[in-house]
Amino acid sequence: MLKTINILNKRARFDYEIIETFTAGIVLAGTEIKSIRLGKANITESFCEFNGTELFAINTYIEEYAFGNQFNHKSRSERKLLLNKRELKNLARSVQAKGLTIVPLKLFTNEKGMAKLEIGLCKGKKTYDKRESLKEQDTKRDLDRIKKSF
Repeated sequence: MLKTINILNKRARFDYEIIETFTAGIVLAGTEIKSIRLGKANITESFCEFNGTELFAINTYIEEYAFGNQFNHKSRSERKLLLNKRELKNLARSVQAKGLTIVPLKLFTNEKGMAKLEIGLCKGKKTYDKRESLKEQDTKRDLDRIKKSF
């Protein structure tokens, strides 16, 4: 593939403390991969939820393909995530017991052109933690400006 696609969920890193990350495959239908390769997807408002023993990405936005026909996909639908059984059991156990959540962090295509979703097992940040991360960003930005001026 000529171009790799990286669609990030920057909001997740601000709102959540990421404990562990996993790379999952996505079950896509029809023209969804074409829209992803054009970069017309958004995962900022999405989350992952278990339905039985299967994990689904909910509220993931993949724009309808412009050159699609009547069999074009829906822009917001549940998309099944593909993980090993062991990983699924560990995720389900930690979500139920510890009250953690699963959030998509990055949507990308691998070297074979397959769409993958990096998900993170996350714990929600408090407001004072968010203020700390904002302070860190500001100080880093200021230091970068100072370094650039010299």
